[in-house]
Amino acid sequence: MATIDFVIVLGSLLVVLAVGFASSRNEDKSAKGYFLASDRLPWYAIGASWVATSVSSEQIVGTVGMAYLVGMGVANWEWFSWPVTTLLLLFFIPVYLRNRITTVPDYLIRRFGRFCGDFYSIVMLFAYIFIFLATVLYSGSLAFSDLTGLNFWLVLLITVAVTGIYTVKGGLAAVVWTDAVQCLMLLVGGIVLFFLALRFIPGGWQGMMTANPERFHLIKPPNDPYAPFLGLLAGSVGVFLFYNATNQAMIQRVLGARTQWDGMMGIIFAGFINLIRPIVTCFLGFVVYRYCVINGQMLENPNLTFSFALKTFSPQGLRGLILAGFLAAIMSTVSSLTNSSATIFSLDIYKRWLRPDTSDLHLVRIGRKTSILVLLLAALWCPLVGKAETIFTYFQTGVTYLATPFIAVTLVGIFSKRANTIAASVGLVGGLIIQVGVVLAVRFSFVSSYVGPNPNWLYLAFIAEALTVLLILLITAFTPPAPETMTQGLVWRPSQLVSLIRDSRRSWWQSLILWYTLYACIWFGVYVYFR
Repeated sequence: MATIDFVIVLGSLLVVLAVGFASSRNEDKSAKGYFLASDRLPWYAIGASWVATSVSSEQIVGTVGMAYLVGMGVANWEWFSWPVTTLLLLFFIPVYLRNRITTVPDYLIRRFGRFCGDFYSIVMLFAYIFIFLATVLYSGSLAFSDLTGLNFWLVLLITVAVTGIYTVKGGLAAVVWTDAVQCLMLLVGGIVLFFLALRFIPGGWQGMMTANPERFHLIKPPNDPYAPFLGLLAGSVGVFLFYNATNQAMIQRVLGARTQWDGMMGIIFAGFINLIRPIVTCFLGFVVYRYCVINGQMLENPNLTFSFALKTFSPQGLRGLILAGFLAAIMSTVSSLTNSSATIFSLDIYKRWLRPDTSDLHLVRIGRKTSILVLLLAALWCPLVGKAETIFTYFQTGVTYLATPFIAVTLVGIFSKRANTIAASVGLVGGLIIQVGVVLAVRFSFVSSYVGPNPNWLYLAFIAEALTVLLILLITAFTPPAPETMTQGLVWRPSQLVSLIRDSRRSWWQSLILWYTLYACIWFGVYVYFR
């Protein structure tokens, strides 16, 4: 790291702070402004923020390393977005936006009652602090410390302090607009590093494909240990759908959209950005692999692929630009998780349980205090994350257990008018028990003889989800149907989607169908080419 590199990184931090403060002016005067950006977020900010939140440092380091190890199949984790995007656009966003849902617990409370919403609030608040946020802070600080030589605790302190300043001050508006800037930093830094590295490979991209054609296939067999295509399809109606459709940290920027069109167009825009995302988070691993083969010296630890590329291919002066993008990946995810935690606690716990008549200004103050506490707790928990077998296992296990009950209950709630409070409540608690039971069951020889000794975790999550849905439907069949007050507008109907698409006020080039179709065609083209 040269002095100019540190200057660039410092400059990027100052830009982020400036954008955070500028974008949040007057948004802290009301609870709606602080937690939902006064419902004024445009499509391009929503899309960029969506991508920035979903990409973090441990993902970049881990995915680049896995791409080095196994090839193109790992790109599925970045590219396999069309199925989830389609489900989100067709079924979830129309219900959320037409009912002016403020949080995911808000939907669950209206559809199934207080217990379901409160269960989500408590479990997800715990998960955001000790699973999501702690993992991002630990892995991001560890990686940035390794790349720069700075002390781990210093990096952690700077990340918490800088992110906390604009997140605590500005709320969702600051988070989304800084995410948009950080998305640009992430893309620019990652793309620059990839093309710098590609210059070291004879024949460039085509040279890599010609040398190792077996490494450039996206569609993998069902028994592939890393990215089985069948498992990805299962995840699209399970874990992946949970993360995008019922995860407050992701869906909150859509709930703050200025119009329903902006909310849906923002997701489509995010889909287009995701088409180029593997350049940042994956393709670099292919380059390092080919470079190492040519030079006859392979890496002993795939997790060092990203740092090897930065040190080998990036000249001084450009490392600062690339590291600014890497730091942006950390901060964007941290800010989103922090803000979502504050939103859930303030609106769904404090206001509902403790002070229903609290003023907006007091609620904003509670949100700020919650943000500070959440960041501190997650930072203090970081050393325990480091004691896990692997960071990926720690995060993956936590998300899988969370996804099963929540996505199962939400899916049934959106599609079944008869599903009631009793069935949903049993599904939330029972789904967690079922998921644990499925994981434990595969350890017994009589089960592993059918599914194999180490089935992919996506299959286990799908099996648990299917069993949970069956449990909910079974209880629904033997209990009274939900009252109309809990289903009116909260259960999906085709008319909800049609009214969003047929917006006569918009020009032809603003058609959601047009841009969605273009995105879908490009996505299918990618999978046909790399099949």
